[in-house]
Amino acid sequence: MQKLISYPLSIIYYLLFLVTLLIFHPIQWICFNLFGYNAHKKSVDALNFFLTANTYVLGTTYKVENLERLPEGVPLIIAANHQSLYDISGIIWFMRKVHPKFISKIELGRGIPSISYNLNHGGSVLIDRKDAKQSLSSIKKMADYIEENKRSAVIFPEGTRSKTGVPGPFAENGLKILCKYAPSAYMVPVTINNSWKMTKWGSFPMGLGNKLTFTIHEPFAIKGIPFSEVFERVEREVVGDIKV
Repeated sequence: MQKLISYPLSIIYYLLFLVTLLIFHPIQWICFNLFGYNAHKKSVDALNFFLTANTYVLGTTYKVENLERLPEGVPLIIAANHQSLYDISGIIWFMRKVHPKFISKIELGRGIPSISYNLNHGGSVLIDRKDAKQSLSSIKKMADYIEENKRSAVIFPEGTRSKTGVPGPFAENGLKILCKYAPSAYMVPVTINNSWKMTKWGSFPMGLGNKLTFTIHEPFAIKGIPFSEVFERVEREVVGDIKV
């Protein structure tokens, strides 16, 4: 019955989603080209507010735990598990005060209104998973960027989304590059729960009545800590709080 009800609601949701992307694409262009980074950042915040609000049509609710823990004025490396695209809009909106930027696959950098524009102009980097050298170079660029500008890099160490909520193994390379070239950063482990249920039936219809939870674990300075210890702590804290 729930799946049957989801069909018309999913159509409404996708119409809202498309309209939001189409409206904010020119808004982003104007903000970025005429007024610079701060105006563009506000337009991206507003975009992701609406992308998040659109999911209310599906009965989705959100809970962000320990938001007050996020340090400001220092570079952050936000390491989270990855369950769906709804992780991204949630992080951008709810954690907007720390200017989150993403390490994203290169395919998302073209052809998607609003989303591609932000990835190309908002401080994120695009990586080609088939080109290890390009990927590592782009991640280094991100590390240099957050170190200089005191902003946040978001990385999903699993490398791909979990379709069932069960986390995959964490990969070291991306985190290691970020830690090496952003030595003054604080690591912020984040656990995301129930995001995968938004697409439990695939892209259509959407899952209904899900409560997405973002849990921010205690941030810690990485300076002076061996990377192996940083990595082990991040994976333990993120994975240990996943509820499947």
